[in-house]
Amino acid sequence: MWTLDQQHETSAGTVAAGRTGHGPDLVLAHGWPWSSFAWHRIIPALAERYRVHWYDMPGFGRSQMGGPRSASIDVQGEVFGEMLDAWELERPLVVAHDFGGAVTLRSHLLHGRDFAGWILMNVVAMRPWGSEFFDHVGRHVDAFTGLPPHIHAALVNAYIGGALAHEIDPGDRAQLAAPWLSETGKDAFYAQFAMADERYTAEVEPDFDKARCPVRILWGKDDPWIPLSRGKALASAMGADLTELPGLGHLPQLEDPATVERTLRDALEDM
Repeated sequence: MWTLDQQHETSAGTVAAGRTGHGPDLVLAHGWPWSSFAWHRIIPALAERYRVHWYDMPGFGRSQMGGPRSASIDVQGEVFGEMLDAWELERPLVVAHDFGGAVTLRSHLLHGRDFAGWILMNVVAMRPWGSEFFDHVGRHVDAFTGLPPHIHAALVNAYIGGALAHEIDPGDRAQLAAPWLSETGKDAFYAQFAMADERYTAEVEPDFDKARCPVRILWGKDDPWIPLSRGKALASAMGADLTELPGLGHLPQLEDPATVERTLRDALEDM
């Protein structure tokens, strides 16, 4: 049921999007280096009860890369609101993963967008960010941009693998990597490291207790990139309940879709 059959013009370029299902509106926000494809295994079950909306953020997946604005988190926070306007959504449920957390935090806490309920799963939200490798590439971007295609492809695949506590379907891994393997995608991949700036979350950290909707935190307990302790700290700061996902890493929705789908549905029904 995952398709990208819509196109919307945003301030950061053309965005590919999709939606399906009937019921309360639910928006899925992906992270880095993923795309909306990361949700494809749980969309069918969610669509049984919700009208599910998703999109590839500018600079990701099948959306425009190298658009008129940066693809950094501050801009993505604005674009998230633009997508809510495009879908004519005033107060949807929101599920965010990875840096989709920072994007939706900025949208809600800085830009005044209202949500009916909010689930944050293994999100980028508190400093410090990411893995040691993420930090290393960010400090030496120029050394990576000239890599030959086969070495770049191996690096992308290794980077994706480094997020996992459980192996995922090989076809899913290939689909996650594919947008980054063209010349344009390669530039966009390393541009994300260069644009990473912890001030994008530092600006909202003081307001974590000001969420205007029910919040739940889900966390893959064995996340190699962002430890469970960070999820617990976020839950404490936001006054939210945290649900641990034992044995899962940074990409729970593809590592164990059935468990994540059940957990999400239970959490959403409580909102």
